[in-house]
Amino acid sequence: MAETNMSAAALPLRMSPVASVSRRDGVVNEIRRAVVLGTIKPGEKLTEVQLSEWLNVSRPTVREALNQMAQEGLLVQEPYRGLRVATLDAVAIMDLANTRMALDMLAATAIVEDDSGRRMKMVEDSWADYSRVEMDPDPVTRHESHVAFHRSLWAASENALLLRLWPVTEAHLTIILAQDQAARADPVRAHRVHEKLVQAIRTKDLEVIRKAFSEHTMRSAEELIPLLGSAIPQKES
Repeated sequence: MAETNMSAAALPLRMSPVASVSRRDGVVNEIRRAVVLGTIKPGEKLTEVQLSEWLNVSRPTVREALNQMAQEGLLVQEPYRGLRVATLDAVAIMDLANTRMALDMLAATAIVEDDSGRRMKMVEDSWADYSRVEMDPDPVTRHESHVAFHRSLWAASENALLLRLWPVTEAHLTIILAQDQAARADPVRAHRVHEKLVQAIRTKDLEVIRKAFSEHTMRSAEELIPLLGSAIPQKES
């Protein structure tokens, strides 16, 4: 994908000055929000000077935020060319889907093996939170609730390592969800696949849960790739 420069006329309309508290996190949130809204697109270059001016923060603060996002994978550092928003091709999309599938099943196994019901209650609570805002007209609100729901499944497993892996997963998930939302914004479909996922977890049958995650994650990835004009990679025999 060819790189493009951010439009100085358009970007400030979608990004707001960052408050004095947690400035680095504020910069991260604003950039992530711009990616979700499509104001900043995959492959687009980011510069400290532009962001510092638009977000009303110092260049060192912007640099810290950009470095953090590069470590997480939302941005890519290119020698002599600076930072750009990461792009995910067909292979990367399927790699992420396969990885998420394995980690989601790890979380689900821990949830169903908990006899106290505490972890299942965490799932139910997160589903209730998601259901309250999943039809919100604001795409950022829908995105954040979607991401929060999936993070909550990992949190419900009470597996500390999963949560340490989450920031990297979230960075790539943000890119995919932004591309998905731009290609086929469909809150009704999102509700249906997530409801099936929760219903499957309630059964505590790992095979049923695996099929639900496969439909949610693998099939969604396979459906998205043609919409982005890429070909689904074929497995070697």
